[in-house]
This record gives sequence, structure tokens and C-alpha cells, in this order.
Amino acid sequence: MPGVLRMVELELVPLPLPDGCNVLLGQAHFIKTASDLFETLAEAGGQLKFGVAFCEASGKRLVRSDGNDAALVKQAEEAVLKVGAGHSFAIYLQSGFPVSVLNRVKAVSEVCSVFAATGNSLKVVVAVDGDGRGILGVIDGQVPLGVETLGDKEERAGLLRNLGYKR
Repeated sequence: MPGVLRMVELELVPLPLPDGCNVLLGQAHFIKTASDLFETLAEAGGQLKFGVAFCEASGKRLVRSDGNDAALVKQAEEAVLKVGAGHSFAIYLQSGFPVSVLNRVKAVSEVCSVFAATGNSLKVVVAVDGDGRGILGVIDGQVPLGVETLGDKEERAGLLRNLGYKR
């Protein structure tokens, strides 16, 4: 019947995160997404290792990929294949943090949204309707155990100084 929505199934898709890696997961809209994300990440700094993969939603419906580290490219390809949502992308990073590239990634003209940028365990909530799959959101890490104390705040400030994010 026209105008009637079918029920969708929900899947929880865990994305593996190798030691020392961070992942960005998002949605974009055009075949040159992988190429443009490659250029953006390459401009961010020579020490950054990365792999990018993007799922086409129409046409050949291939996973398009690029990067400067073969293992991270393969990791990104495997991640987007597991999620299987059209126009989704994954970026796996080493030797750098998402905070250093997130605004650059969001500024790429094809990028519609970024669901996660994390070094935590990540689970993707995917809606499946038989014809396609879409990302509804993510579960990033674990639940909080409490509120930080003064000592925790001092520890956080020290960590930020050690990482070069604070003087």
C-alpha cells in the first residue's frame, strides 16, 4: 500500500578497534568521498597513518577506499562492509587523534554527518528494511561510573598538557 511504512529490524554492529587506533564513522553522499577524505587527512600531517572506506548507495554499490597504510585501509573496508549502510564511511587512524582531523573531515563537501570519532569500543545501531540499511546512531564506550573529583580534574589537565593540548 503506498505511503505505508514497513517495519524495520535493528542490528547492533560492533566495529573492531585495533590497539592504538581511533575510528571516525560518518555519512557522505558522492563517489569521490574516499578521494577527498584522503586529501584532507594527508594535509593534516605527515605522521598520521590512516585508511578510509566509503559505501556507494547506488550504481555499482562498491566500497571505495584509500589511505596511506594498507592495514588501516583494509580495516576501514571491513568496517563499512559490516555496517553495510549506503553512503557511510569509516576512517581508521593511527599516530594521531580524531580531535586533530575532525573539523577537517566535517568540512569536506561530501560529508553530511559524523556519528562518532573515538578510540573506544564502538557499536553501530543499524536499521534494516530489506532494501537497504541506515545508521541510526552509535554506542561509544561504556556508561559513566560517577562524577570527577578535584583530583580527577587535575589528572585530566595534566594529561592534556602531556598530549600538547594545554599549557
